[in-house]
Amino acid sequence: MVWRALGRLILVPIAFLAAAAIATLVAVTLGLERITHAIQGKGEGALGIEGLVDLLLEGRLLASGLTLLPALAVAIVGEVARIRSSVYYIVGGGAALAAIPLIARIGEAGDLVLPAAAVWQVLATAGFAGGFVYWLLAGRRA
Repeated sequence: MVWRALGRLILVPIAFLAAAAIATLVAVTLGLERITHAIQGKGEGALGIEGLVDLLLEGRLLASGLTLLPALAVAIVGEVARIRSSVYYIVGGGAALAAIPLIARIGEAGDLVLPAAAVWQVLATAGFAGGFVYWLLAGRRA
């Protein structure tokens, strides 16, 4: 029993860091694709210049430690409650990253301005990928 708990204490942080790395990789590559399409004006629902600026500004948030807090909460709740469902980790990861623009605007004065839909899509997709990787490495044996 002690060995299992010790193994979980080692596995969970490693799995979380791997999931964060994959989510970052997906966000960067998908974000670069969106930026390229916006510059060239191609694709269905291509970003305008406003969407491009939103995407770049939200990228600044991804570099901060703020992005880890919602995902860490999803992982801790899943571990404590021993949730083994892939749907929980995938949807939770997507929701955790999609919530970043709203969390970042807490405490700002003025009207709440929501980012472009492309920002939500990029962040949610990256969160889905990160949640899936975490579930593969640690979540299915919670």
